[in-house]
Amino acid sequence: MTAGEHTEIAHGSGAPPAGGTPGAGSRSWVRPVEVLAVVLVLALVSRGWIVGHTGSARVQSWLTIFVSIVIQASPFVVLGTVVSAAIAVLVPPAFFARVLPRRPALAVSVAACAGVVLPGCECGSVPVAGALVRRGVTPAAALAFLLSAPAINPVVLVATAVAFPGRPVMVLARLGASLLTAVVMGWLWLWAGRADWFRPPARPELDGLSRPAAFLAACRHDMTQAGGFLVIGAITAATMNVAVPPSWLHTVAGMPIVSVLALALLAVVLSICSEADAFVAASLTQFSLTARLAFLVVGPMVDLKLFAMQAGAFGRRFAIRFAPATFTVAVLAAAAVGALAW
Repeated sequence: MTAGEHTEIAHGSGAPPAGGTPGAGSRSWVRPVEVLAVVLVLALVSRGWIVGHTGSARVQSWLTIFVSIVIQASPFVVLGTVVSAAIAVLVPPAFFARVLPRRPALAVSVAACAGVVLPGCECGSVPVAGALVRRGVTPAAALAFLLSAPAINPVVLVATAVAFPGRPVMVLARLGASLLTAVVMGWLWLWAGRADWFRPPARPELDGLSRPAAFLAACRHDMTQAGGFLVIGAITAATMNVAVPPSWLHTVAGMPIVSVLALALLAVVLSICSEADAFVAASLTQFSLTARLAFLVVGPMVDLKLFAMQAGAFGRRFAIRFAPATFTVAVLAAAAVGALAW
């Protein structure tokens, strides 16, 4: 991507609508982030009552899955928005120029490996990646970080080791396949990505504010965006979970190639945070280790709620291209690493 293209992206897209300046918010006492917080608290407090007073088993399952996804992911959305705000406000742009290599291809590899430092899930990595792009990091490197952070951080690797006791190869296979996917996708974006496909969110509303005020404004903005699309993704995931018959899993488990694709698609539908998906994969004992590895590699990189959050943060044109490509590369990486590991 040329410097001119980067400048065009930074200043020509992603701008907030009229009235999105700091002073515009003073016209309303209640903002979207407060509404989202109230909805989440009410859902948590009334979850048992709602499920207990619902006669339909399908509705009960839907409510349980929806509330579980939102509650499970919300802490990591908060973590991601705080890190994103800190990057946007507190970290000077020159910092990234110093720590990342100048060659874009090498910067992608370094950024992918740096994903190990963020102990969060895919929900938190989206706003962080956006902040990195706003601070001058090439989009390919930021996208590599977005994919690797929820898949290779220490919390996820420890959870995988606990879920698969006596199988350290599963931890190494997950690390290797996930890192390979992140690097390949970063390089693929360098080779085939177009400037008009990617819309990094701008931050003109932070201009002229003090650092504390800008930090709070950035947190509110990212929480509203990420939280809203998280809810949309959770609704979709809960609906898909109720609609897909469980018996299908037993039918496809005996077919090696189909079972890998089936668990990869299941990971997309379930939308489980990466800190918990290893325990789900470990329970699917009717499937091969390679198929379960595909579940673990695809889940943190491509799922319904993540697709919705990426579309909201970077634009729909980006999401409809990036998600299918990532799914394909992740499945191939998992299959290749699985063939070598077992």
